[in-house]
Amino acid sequence: MPTGLPVAARPCSPVVVSRGPWLAGEMDDATLLAEVDRLVAFARAARRPEGFGWLDEQGALTDKPVELWITCRMTHVFALQALRGDDASAPLARHGVEALAGPLHDAEHGGWFAAVDADGPVGAAGSEKQAYGHAFVVLAAASAAAAGTPGAERLLGDALDVLDRRFWDDEHGMAVDGWDREWRTLDPYRGVNANMHLVEALLAAHDVTGDGLLLTRALRVTTRVVHDLGVPRGFRLPEHFTAAWEPDPDYNRDDPAHPFRPYGVTVGHLLEWSRLTLLLGRALEEAGHEVPGWLTPDARGLFDRAVGDGWTGGEHPGFCYTTDFEGRPVVTHRMHWVVAEAVAAATVLYQTTGDPAYAAWRDAWLDLALTRFADHDGGSWWHEVDERNHPSREVWVGKPDVYHAFQALLTPLLPPVSSYVGGVRRARRQRQEQ
Repeated sequence: MPTGLPVAARPCSPVVVSRGPWLAGEMDDATLLAEVDRLVAFARAARRPEGFGWLDEQGALTDKPVELWITCRMTHVFALQALRGDDASAPLARHGVEALAGPLHDAEHGGWFAAVDADGPVGAAGSEKQAYGHAFVVLAAASAAAAGTPGAERLLGDALDVLDRRFWDDEHGMAVDGWDREWRTLDPYRGVNANMHLVEALLAAHDVTGDGLLLTRALRVTTRVVHDLGVPRGFRLPEHFTAAWEPDPDYNRDDPAHPFRPYGVTVGHLLEWSRLTLLLGRALEEAGHEVPGWLTPDARGLFDRAVGDGWTGGEHPGFCYTTDFEGRPVVTHRMHWVVAEAVAAATVLYQTTGDPAYAAWRDAWLDLALTRFADHDGGSWWHEVDERNHPSREVWVGKPDVYHAFQALLTPLLPPVSSYVGGVRRARRQRQEQ
């Protein structure tokens, strides 16, 4: 089991990762803000009547249907950008809210379709109700409500109600994964990915509403996944479960590079859980609740495991996508969202512990992201690179998502808070008071 040893003691020193101009004091706030603006400018082209669509590598809309998770993530990004004072993003946040209240919403049965086009839900899969997408509806609505987007408060209330009535499994303290359109047949699959984003959404919604039940549920999910499942397994978290919430370690063994449900341990999720565990601790402390003593040690353990199993230094540094349950790499191509989550986790760990080793990793991974993943010609970030950090397309095609990169760049710019919407609001108030 990881022991939380100082990261600087690892054989892969962060110093050897540096290759670009953003280290040694040159990675200032202006550099990060310019990259944030560049990402948002690329994302604006995703607007479609039904929501936000899938962009190709050059930033052109593809003929893929409008997917719920993309529309929600884009709405979240535009809402935060509007809250930061970007007037051009406010209409896009409003468009996202209107799409979630309109074409993507199932007016007959409630909830939100997974994918739509101009004629409505796209096939059986498009009409499904997925916890993953519904968690992002909560996140988007919370950020939009904080930005004052018309209709967002009602959307947030509706989304929280659907989560409560349809997805929350109070017996196990987790969310179930998916239903058919009519809410009659529950998918027997249970997954951690949706529950991870549920925690993120609950923290954001709590920052906006102050509802203590949201924090209670976020703590229940995190306790089960991180502490109860993670600690005995040395923080190699299982992702897939049966209907009885028993781990299914062979799930998708024949499809190990699945973009949402890969086989084995997903390295980036260890980093994401590390960050969320610490943000939950902040939320509990700010709300006057008892903070479990295991939160910070477990966050360090998750980080250590991700770096120990997933990180390769040297000439071609990067994180593999997945490992098996012994820590051996399975899918070795590198995803942009993993290095983004590494930046965010290292930043929050540094804010929490003051350990300068985490700041060194943060800067090294920002450098890696801006030199190897940022596409300074075509825009946005390459979503995937190979083992030599050349663009590849085995798992992801195009550039449909700026959410992970956007949040990673914002994290070092925000004060320590419990969610991104809370952080942007607090930073805005601080600027106004100066």
